[in-house]
Amino acid sequence: MGIAMAEYRYPRGSVLYRNFHKFFPLIRSGRGVFLYDVDGKKYLDASGGAAVVNIGHGSKEIAAALSRQAGKTGYVSGVQFTHEPVERLAAQVASFLPFPAGKVFFLTSGSEAIEASVKLARQHWVENGRPDKHRVISLQPSYHGNTLAALSLSARRHYQETFRPLLIRSARIPAPYCYRCPWGRTPPDCGVKCAHELEKAIRRIGREKVSAFIGEVIGGSSTGASVPPPEYWEVVRRICDRNEVLLIVDEVMTGAGRTGKWLACHHYGLEPDIVVMGKGLTSGYFPLSAVAAKASLLEPIFKRGKNFLHAQTFAHHPVGCAAGLATLDLIVRRRLILACAHSGEKLLAELGRLLDHPHVGDVRGRGLLIGVEFVADKRKKTPFPRSKQYAERFVAKALERGLILWPNVGQADGTNGDLVMIAPPFTISDREIVLVRKRLEETLRDMEKVI
Repeated sequence: MGIAMAEYRYPRGSVLYRNFHKFFPLIRSGRGVFLYDVDGKKYLDASGGAAVVNIGHGSKEIAAALSRQAGKTGYVSGVQFTHEPVERLAAQVASFLPFPAGKVFFLTSGSEAIEASVKLARQHWVENGRPDKHRVISLQPSYHGNTLAALSLSARRHYQETFRPLLIRSARIPAPYCYRCPWGRTPPDCGVKCAHELEKAIRRIGREKVSAFIGEVIGGSSTGASVPPPEYWEVVRRICDRNEVLLIVDEVMTGAGRTGKWLACHHYGLEPDIVVMGKGLTSGYFPLSAVAAKASLLEPIFKRGKNFLHAQTFAHHPVGCAAGLATLDLIVRRRLILACAHSGEKLLAELGRLLDHPHVGDVRGRGLLIGVEFVADKRKKTPFPRSKQYAERFVAKALERGLILWPNVGQADGTNGDLVMIAPPFTISDREIVLVRKRLEETLRDMEKVI
């Protein structure tokens, strides 16, 4: 006998839900861009979960790959053994890295991978005889995860407040968030002032203390898929080189094709020192993330006869790596990155029609990673007061209409600001793209009745 739908909320049942005050539909199955709950309601997953589902729901090929590997070896310790899936997946990921001879370490979440990347950067400098280099500079707004170091590097005040005594000291510079440029400038006449803030921050802290700079190449949910000016990352790379600072790029959301290329780095010809991936690496069929580093970065550790001082129980998980191999193989065989780029152009054009609405301030993005930002006053770009909870209410109204979106708040000033992310599976059709736009328009009309 099934459980009554009314029980899928706290405190009923035994699940500790993240949100104590929300009702959770019980999903029965998924296929392509759609999910279906136990009552038969159909949802168009326009956000791919949390920008995770690149290849679509319900892939029998991925399910079969998981089953085959679990039938061979479900688990071995990554500090005692290697295995075919990890060796093959590392080689495949290395083939599209923006630097030659990359080495890849697999974990189980983006947050874990961010932690590992920061630890790797730190160990690089220690083994190089530079133990004072420990500070990491990040962007504001930004988001890198919910574990303590990743949360410390993020710029989400509402996430950090409760845990502030536990967080590490970090420094931030303005993100390349052109819609809300703190200097009121616009490309190409801005001189990428935001990029030059990195050099100022390094000087304030002292270059002898700065280990790394970390940033999302194309903005994630914190800036609603903001796309930096073409020269931004070139300037950042030069500043890092000049000051002996490692460059870590967070491609957890953008990697594995989400922006229409294997990595967002490839849009800019950017060669970082460390790349962090996750989410779409397995399209969510298994929790898997990756830290990829230049071989030259690892050389001091190797020469001193040391090991990488990071290990976790499920690192290099064989079933996870098999899922990653099957996912990347499917992406290649079905030419889904090309499909993502093509569909992304169509989706951006369709969603551009929303700009006629008085409360849609901006629509931006690259590939199938698009942000829609809402404002109370379009001319002044004034956000809604946080008390209105516009983004949360918008997402709830959209869900009633069978449209799944991913919200974010606080990007305007750390507290106020509302946007939603559109990041559907790469398999989305032209007809489904139009349906996304129509349901967004319907939801905007619904919001006019309650705001």
